[in-house]
Amino acid sequence: MGLGHAVFAVALAGLGVLSLGSGDFAYVSQPVPAWVIGRGLLVYASGALLLACGAGLLWPRTLARSSLVLTLYGMASMLLLHAPRIAREPLNEVEWFNLGEIATIVAGAWILFACAAPVPASRWRKAVVGERGVRLARLLFALALPPFGLSHFVYAKATAGMVPSWLPGHLAWAYLTGAGHVAAGLGILLGVLPRLAATLEALMVSTFLLTVNVPDLVGAPRDRWQWTEVFVASAIGGAAFLVARSYRGERWLAIHLPGGARSLVRRGD
Repeated sequence: MGLGHAVFAVALAGLGVLSLGSGDFAYVSQPVPAWVIGRGLLVYASGALLLACGAGLLWPRTLARSSLVLTLYGMASMLLLHAPRIAREPLNEVEWFNLGEIATIVAGAWILFACAAPVPASRWRKAVVGERGVRLARLLFALALPPFGLSHFVYAKATAGMVPSWLPGHLAWAYLTGAGHVAAGLGILLGVLPRLAATLEALMVSTFLLTVNVPDLVGAPRDRWQWTEVFVASAIGGAAFLVARSYRGERWLAIHLPGGARSLVRRGD
């Protein structure tokens, strides 16, 4: 188990604790309409699921089942909560950003499931586990990153305001990191230095976590929103490390060419 795996698991369990403690859905799943039947019961079911499955990711015997449940749970959230909002407001970048957050978490859980579950005999089930499943999870992760980058340009001033005060050129950092998200997504999607792209994305998100989210939490340790930001950033960073780790064995400067061929420039472990 790598550090990214552990951080990813603890972050999801943390979101479950926040949901159970507040008696409401995790902010990353909001807003859930008040008219939903059995909403109060679903709140605690959701929190318990995140806590139990997050913890389950830490043990080999429960890894496959826990990651499968988290994958399906995240996909349901994408389809039932986020997709309808985007259909209503397709030009609202916030909705795309929110969908991207869930998609990266789903991708991380999917990679864990694809690697932990035995490859079945049936053809359609083979597509979601093993190497095929990993490739699909990488694709989902790659598609989730450009909305993150776009938000840095659409909300440049707000993003610049989150840059630590000791750094010069706040607006430039907002644009640079936005471009970094887009570049990482395209690198993974197109197979251009994908291992390097995923690793740099993981490091960039981890830097955000340590320089922005953690200091904000220290300043407001009882603020549920700040805890949510820390756990969500940790989950995204952990998922990015899982994607990077899924390329282990490939060379760092690999370029995936059409037809499945690869150009391998420099060896990596």
